[in-house]
Amino acid sequence: MKFNLSQLAILFFGLTFLASCGSDDDTVIETTDTFSLEITGLEDVGSTAIYEGWIMVDGSPKSTGTFSVDANGDLSSNTFTLEKSDIDAATAFILTIEPSPDNDPAPSDVHVLAGDFNNGTADLTISHPAALNNDFAGVAGKYILATPTTTTDTDETSGVWFLDNSSGMPAVGLTLPTLPAGWAYEGWAVIDGTPVSTGTFLSATGADDASIYSMGGPPFPGEDFINNAPAGLTFPTDLSGGAAVISIEPVPDNSPAPFTLKPLVGMIPENAPVHSVLDLGQNLAFPTGQAIK
Repeated sequence: MKFNLSQLAILFFGLTFLASCGSDDDTVIETTDTFSLEITGLEDVGSTAIYEGWIMVDGSPKSTGTFSVDANGDLSSNTFTLEKSDIDAATAFILTIEPSPDNDPAPSDVHVLAGDFNNGTADLTISHPAALNNDFAGVAGKYILATPTTTTDTDETSGVWFLDNSSGMPAVGLTLPTLPAGWAYEGWAVIDGTPVSTGTFLSATGADDASIYSMGGPPFPGEDFINNAPAGLTFPTDLSGGAAVISIEPVPDNSPAPFTLKPLVGMIPENAPVHSVLDLGQNLAFPTGQAIK
């Protein structure tokens, strides 16, 4: 069949139109999306640890990425790119502390914050069941200044013991909830501005795990600061005017300083009386934030 010029022009126009219509139907499907965090109260966890976020998708954790925190509490990154299908399906967010480098693809036991998504936002707290599962509103504490491991009475302000002797006999001085795996309590005395550990513990009904500066002691958390003083300090010392602190520490713990979670703090009075019960106060300013998808 032969076509004249008019017929060829009409045929060319029709093919071009069909081709252009076909290209209009090509839809680009986005497979990724962004996910963001707004968190305050975190602190630098050093060069051998890092924060990592996780979303729960179909009951399993999927990493949202890692970030560090500087001395000002600022996150090195707060926006992350993920598979859109995972973000859409996420039911909860969990923040952990991981070793760095980390050869384990699964989350560690050190869950700092968590929250359930509601209308695209998860309010993150330590009290969520997937984090520490407690708001620590019921904590309380008592302590005394004494040095039960020495034979002299001239150094009694050089020891702190988290106990209550108001009945005439030493008794438990701390009211603390049981911590989940990945966490431990640690006692501290702040001496001339330097926090010095009294040891870590899981229960206030027994001794802590360390006697670094003395030998032994009563079956309660505490320490006599008698020997092996850290650089810049001299033992025995006088704890008056300093502070007594109970912190919550990640396990393992790569820092010689208290972690940001310090539920009990007591300022030790100047000329503090020895062997007399002193109170710890609540300090419940914990990290909080939001995960936004």
